[in-house]
Amino acid sequence: MSIKQQYAGFLDSNVLWKNVSLFELSQFDLQISDDFIPNELPIQISENEVLGKRVEHFFEYFINSSKNYKIILKNLQIFKDKITIGELDFLLEDQQQNQLLHIELIYKFYLYDPKKSESVLERWIGPNRNDSLLEKVTKLKEKQLPLLYRSETITTLQKLDIEPNNILQKVCFFGNLFVPLSYQNKKISHLNNDCIVGYWIHSEEFTEGKYGSCLYYIPQKKDWVTDPKRNEIWYPFTSILDKLNTQLIKKKSPLLWIKSNGDFFSKCFVVWW
Repeated sequence: MSIKQQYAGFLDSNVLWKNVSLFELSQFDLQISDDFIPNELPIQISENEVLGKRVEHFFEYFINSSKNYKIILKNLQIFKDKITIGELDFLLEDQQQNQLLHIELIYKFYLYDPKKSESVLERWIGPNRNDSLLEKVTKLKEKQLPLLYRSETITTLQKLDIEPNNILQKVCFFGNLFVPLSYQNKKISHLNNDCIVGYWIHSEEFTEGKYGSCLYYIPQKKDWVTDPKRNEIWYPFTSILDKLNTQLIKKKSPLLWIKSNGDFFSKCFVVWW
């Protein structure tokens, strides 16, 4: 997938919640529109750059293209005794409000597992079950955001003539949510349902009887942000099954792009657990 196609996918993304009372974290809403995609996209990203870093490039380009915001700092590393203790993602100036903003940027994929907990929010987990929404929120509230007020950070910022007490903190937390097949037409409480972009199934459910008539592609993780309709290479069920099993035996849950009925596209995680 091209950088332009990945950037277009980024612009189609949604923040995971809008109610500031949820998690007591205020979202930085970019108010994105497709008008921001030029024909030539001057973003330089190396081929092996991971998805998270790519999203940082896309965010940076969007902000630099905006009339309302200016980047003051990005990826500012904070040290204690020559050891890195953390990093501030972005420090922006809201030029309309004359306000400095510390933005932590997050771009995540979560699956809804109804069996995991009685709590709806605890049910959102990573595709391989090794991370969760609430774990990330806890890290934000207990480590990443408080970093701004550590003495080491204050000293670093003051050397740059920046007063930390004048900085307002926000998160820009994008989410791509996948629900069980039976939940596709249900509303999920608390979170922004516009973030629901697909579904997930167990590996034993992926049978030729149910899925044999479709075409498939397994994107690299760096392309997960991209709209499947941009893809030009598709494989039949029998061909994709081998590629799928190669990942499943490694306890990796691959993302499938599915093309059905000629021009209908969908996203599905096939999980190993």
